[in-house]
Amino acid sequence: MNAELNPRFRWAASASLLALIVLCVAWETVLAPIRPGGSWLLLKALPLAFPLRGVLKGNVYTYQWASMLVLLYLMEGVVRVMSDPAPVSAALAGMEVALSLIFFISALCYVRPAKRAARSQRSAS
Repeated sequence: MNAELNPRFRWAASASLLALIVLCVAWETVLAPIRPGGSWLLLKALPLAFPLRGVLKGNVYTYQWASMLVLLYLMEGVVRVMSDPAPVSAALAGMEVALSLIFFISALCYVRPAKRAARSQRSAS
């Protein structure tokens, strides 16, 4: 594809995905775990590790499915912001919402030129 993929969006998506992984692990082990000493909820960061390589390399297909995956983290963050009684945990959930939104929007903006180029190429042939 000859699409002009914006490296700023790639950088923002990569940074927010890495930060979201770190946040999920730190949240459930050190910052505000459900149980003292941490919990198995730290495994929620594991699905985010699967698209990491493709996102760092700029693989458009990985950006497409990872943008759908990150919506699960957006939902969890919104639910925990609204329902978590612990203020620290609610603040961390707010950070999860922000990082998920940054990744989602950056991924969409990064992929858009490639999708337009593919669509115009299909219509030209």
